This record gives sequence, structure tokens and C-alpha cells, in this order.
Amino acid sequence: MSTLAPVSAVPGTSRLQARRGVGGRFGDLVLIGLTGAAAFGSVVLVGTIVWKVLRLSGDSFARFGFSFVTAREWDPVKHVFGALPFIYGTLVSSFVALVIATPLAIGIGLYLSELAPRGVRGIVGSLVELLAAIPSVVLGLWGILVLAPFVAHHVEPKLHSAFGFIPLFGDPQQTGQGLFTAALILTIMIVPIVASISRELFLGVPRELEEGALALGTTRWEMVRGVILPATRSGIAAALILGLGRALGEAIAVTQVIGGGTRIGSSLFPPADTLASKLASSYQGANPGLEISSLLYLAAILLVIGLGANLLAQVVVRRFDPLRGART
Repeated sequence: MSTLAPVSAVPGTSRLQARRGVGGRFGDLVLIGLTGAAAFGSVVLVGTIVWKVLRLSGDSFARFGFSFVTAREWDPVKHVFGALPFIYGTLVSSFVALVIATPLAIGIGLYLSELAPRGVRGIVGSLVELLAAIPSVVLGLWGILVLAPFVAHHVEPKLHSAFGFIPLFGDPQQTGQGLFTAALILTIMIVPIVASISRELFLGVPRELEEGALALGTTRWEMVRGVILPATRSGIAAALILGLGRALGEAIAVTQVIGGGTRIGSSLFPPADTLASKLASSYQGANPGLEISSLLYLAAILLVIGLGANLLAQVVVRRFDPLRGART
């Protein structure tokens, strides 16, 4: 005669729901309310900021329209304002900083996660993260006192002598303050962010995959190229966009080293300006009326660029996410 399997002593779903007290239901309601309020509050905050900026920039938009984006002159005396030099400075400085920072940050992340001795990882990792904690104004002062003279006397002349036939490295300056120096400052700000995120991503790759690749006879570089980087490419892309957002919105440090010019050219060395640095340097002394409204128009353009960067981040992450098919 067969023996019947014992019935599980775990109560069914209906019995669990019956035993659930008022406190449990109240906790669910509180959790839903708090999380919903936080999400809705963030939407309201962003909407309020956008509405205020757009409303205060209305006079400039009514005067110049979309031609403000392509106009190159900024003359408060003649009441003529244009945003193109500042858009150019913002995009070029951020892009150059991202190009320089990407291999440095990924290399630091790989060294700390795969190559560094255990005793070195904590020290170097802490120093890299400490770099992100330096205030912008202090970094800008260091840029004025140390980086700008070094760039003027050593970096720019050597780049010009070696690559002067390329328009990017023409027209060297004597002060060291310009678009290239601002890009270097932004690079210092981007590197710790991307490096820290990349290190955590690399540490999250299953050790079995790395050891299996090495057991098959691959070199460490082949293992990094074939296992670690493909497994973390969506996270790295998101980290790079996060660093780009940091560069696009930086104001104080860039204002101190960029020189404040409105020239648009192919060279990286002459003084320039960005949307954020123009706002930081000119808003307090601006004349009420059209100039203030034009500065707020610059802020609105910066908001649009930031929104575009976030949308690009979403597209890139979804494009390179290996699990996107499993989630749909």
C-alpha cells in the first residue's frame, strides 16, 4: 500500500491574506503613497524649473526667435544677442573631455578590478573617488595657477609643433586659458565618475566567465576584450553619458580657465565660452530686461541639450543591453 505524501503545513494564499492585519495593509498604503509622492514630486520639480526658465526667457524668444540659436554676436550695448558661440564652446569642450577621459577612466577601472594587487586597490580607488569630491572652485583655481601655465608653456607649443598642420592644434595662446584647458578641467571631473562606475561593473562580471576564458587559452587582454567589455558595455555607455552630463553643466571651474571669448574657429587653443560659464559670469551684472531674458534663453538651450543627452543615454543603454529581449 502506497503512503500518501504529507500535506504541506504552509498555509495557502487565502489563509495568508486572511491573517494579514490592518498594520500590513497600512504599511502597503504608506509605501505606495511615499514612493508615488517622491516620483510625482520629481516630475513637478523638473516641470517647475522648465516652466520658470521658459517664462523668463519669453522676451528674448519673442525678439529673436529661433535665430537666437544661430546668431554669433553677443553685444549688450547694441541689444544684440546670439547663442551660437556658447553652444559651440559647450559641445566642443564636453566632447573633447569625453574623448580624453574615456580611455583613462576605463583603464583605471580595469586596473583596479583586474590587475592591481589587493593592497593597492583600496588606496588607489579611494584616491580616484576623492578626486570627484574636490569642489569645482578649488579645481578652477588649480587650473588658473598650475594647469593653465603648464598648458601655455609646454602642452600647446608641443602640440602645435607636432600637429600644427591640423587645424585643431593651430593658433597657440600665451596665457593657457582657452577651450583646450577647459576640456582638460572637465576631463578631471569626468574621469572619477566613469572610473568608479566602470570598476563596479567589471567587478560584477561573474568570475566563472573570466576563469573559463583564461582556461581556454586566451590572454588577459583577449579575456577583457571578449568577456568583460561586452558584458558591461551598456553600463559603460550609461557611465559615459553621466560624465557627459557632468561636463555639459559645469560652470565655475570652466569659467575660471576658458577665457571668456566668443570666437568660433577650428582651433582648440583660443579663449571661448560655454552656456553654463556665460550664465555664471554674466548673470549677476546683467541689465534687467532683454539681457537677462537672453541669459535665461541660454539656460533653456542648456536644458534642451541636457534632455537630449538623457534621451541619448536611454537609447544607447537599450541598444547595448544584452537583456533587453528578455525584459520585453
